[in-house]
Amino acid sequence: METRTSEVNADLSARLRRIEGQVRGVQRMVEEGRECPEILQQMTAVRSAMHQAGLLLARAYMAKVLTEPAPDEPELVLDKLMGALSKID
Repeated sequence: METRTSEVNADLSARLRRIEGQVRGVQRMVEEGRECPEILQQMTAVRSAMHQAGLLLARAYMAKVLTEPAPDEPELVLDKLMGALSKID
């Protein structure tokens, strides 16, 4: 079953392409011998962008889980949600 809408997939794909470009930029900075604080700042931006992409994906998954028919055990739903949240750094 699809867990994401086409809008979420498009948003996620666009974010990942931007992140890919950011990572290539960081790689160029390293190769050019740029100063560590500059590189670290860009690496922090990449990490933040990945975190936001992860939150977007987790939200879509949670929306799916919460709209599915409730199982007899609400703990199963909580375990699914907590499992997804635990993967977000």
